[in-house]
Amino acid sequence: MDLSQAYSMMWTDLGATLSLVVVALAGLILVVFDAFKPRHAATPWIAGLALTIGFVIEMMHIGSPEGLAWYDMVRTGGSAAFVNALVLGSGALSVVLCVPYLERIKHNIGEVYAMILFATVGMLVLGSANNLITVFVGLETMSICLYILTGFVRSESGSTESALKYFLLGAFSTGFFLYGITLIYGATGSMEFGAIRAAADASAGFMFWGGVSLLLVGFLFKVSAAPFHMWTPDVYQGAPTTLTGYMSTASKAAAFAALVVVLWKALPAERWADVMAVFAVITMILGNVIALSQQNIKRMLAYSSIAHAGYVLVGLAAGTQAGYSGALFYLMVYTIMNIGAFGVLALLEWDGKEGSEQTLESLAGIGYRKPFLAWSMAVFMFSLSGFPPLAGFLGKWAVFAPAVEADLVWLAIIGVLTSAVSAYYYLRVLVVFFMKSADDASPAASMTFDVPRSSAFVIAACVVLLLLFGVTTFALDVTQGFFGPASMATLP
Repeated sequence: MDLSQAYSMMWTDLGATLSLVVVALAGLILVVFDAFKPRHAATPWIAGLALTIGFVIEMMHIGSPEGLAWYDMVRTGGSAAFVNALVLGSGALSVVLCVPYLERIKHNIGEVYAMILFATVGMLVLGSANNLITVFVGLETMSICLYILTGFVRSESGSTESALKYFLLGAFSTGFFLYGITLIYGATGSMEFGAIRAAADASAGFMFWGGVSLLLVGFLFKVSAAPFHMWTPDVYQGAPTTLTGYMSTASKAAAFAALVVVLWKALPAERWADVMAVFAVITMILGNVIALSQQNIKRMLAYSSIAHAGYVLVGLAAGTQAGYSGALFYLMVYTIMNIGAFGVLALLEWDGKEGSEQTLESLAGIGYRKPFLAWSMAVFMFSLSGFPPLAGFLGKWAVFAPAVEADLVWLAIIGVLTSAVSAYYYLRVLVVFFMKSADDASPAASMTFDVPRSSAFVIAACVVLLLLFGVTTFALDVTQGFFGPASMATLP
């Protein structure tokens, strides 16, 4: 690598990755600011403003052709801008939801918002990576911050236990990931996606595919795919609810985006498509079946999240341009659905333990006491089930249709059947909300649930977006332009 032009190119590269720079600087500013002004009201405003500015910047670059920066280590524009906008949007909405929630649980500390910003930086690096080293740096930056966010309510044993499990299993998966990178480098002599693809097409031996296998283990852990999902239910249940929504959406979008690019640019599709199909089947079946028996709604949504990872894997198993674009569209829809669902749960939380001990049955009759929250939850549950005309239906069509076109009809059928199974536990939420008497609810659940205007705005925005993306296809059309021959031409 010739570094003689590093300084002359630095300003151009900084401009190309401006959103990442803005968020990183805001995180550093918050750390210093909170040291002198702890728990200041301006802290979440600074975080939200930085994320919003980054979101606007990336939205302006979605239509731009894909480019490279920082010596071809990072991609810009096109699919990278789409994923970055998705991560930044999720972060901004989560910050808005966090403010009243963290105040209510008396943990509205500045470090939380700084950690959200630093985690977002890792996700931006991960989602726009064009090199295995960049993938690893982004993955670990994101993961370390998420470990901290999971367990920052140190007074609760459930939160601490979740963070410890997440850290130990995450460190174990990192070992697989790093060893996989090592084997791939030993087999190809490069960590750039284009050079890896060329070496794989020429002569890929046991060392190379062994490295790919270990690499996939690391990725599948991060996206909560079975059988590497064991951390997900405990972490989702023990973490603060609004932060669970952030982790379940932004981190999954970034990790899946990196996996999409690795599969698309670095690995021949005909060699790994069947493997993705097998993991998709296991993940869809396990996630949906175990979700049926869950009494804690956060834990139920955790297994739901595992099932949705399986749906995305169906699109990746197709190994086609339509499959990749459908996966990105599905990640966008999933982000909107889960941010909204966890936002509602945060406002209905009454157990004083971040919802970790709160059962679904304890919210009986909430549809009559808080109709806005209940009907919003109905939209999210129907969309997660895949009912038209909501965006969840179009999202599932976007990943199942490419599988059918790739002669994976059996895989699409399993996806449809497991989606039908999921309707049972999603609609059970609505049965409890609307068809059970409030007399069946826990006495503690009869407390007044205040709905701040900021949280109501986020939830209402998610509802509107699900309706909008369910009846229009412009967002899906945008993603379909990301994986053509012109994008492959940007490979170094």
